[in-house]
Amino acid sequence: MIRHTVVFTLKHAAGSAEEGAFLRDAKVLAAIPGVEKFEQLRQVSPKTDYAFGFSMEFADQAAYSGYNEHSDHVAFVRDRWVPEVAKFMEIDYVAI
Repeated sequence: MIRHTVVFTLKHAAGSAEEGAFLRDAKVLAAIPGVEKFEQLRQVSPKTDYAFGFSMEFADQAAYSGYNEHSDHVAFVRDRWVPEVAKFMEIDYVAI
């Protein structure tokens, strides 16, 4: 199992219609084959200035690779993520 996580901050103002549209449109990622346990999370710790997180799981590397190469993921990254995300950090985990 691979858990893919990313924390990020958008270029949009907090609570704006653009922020809401980005989060709503990101749900397309949950429908990509191989994605399990997709979550959108709001960051609440004062220890970091990232605003949101996405978390999802994949059964194996093949499922994760399929997600990364899927046309919906590629389009979302190109059309929404790159122009609208101010900063991010991605971390992928496997159980030990």
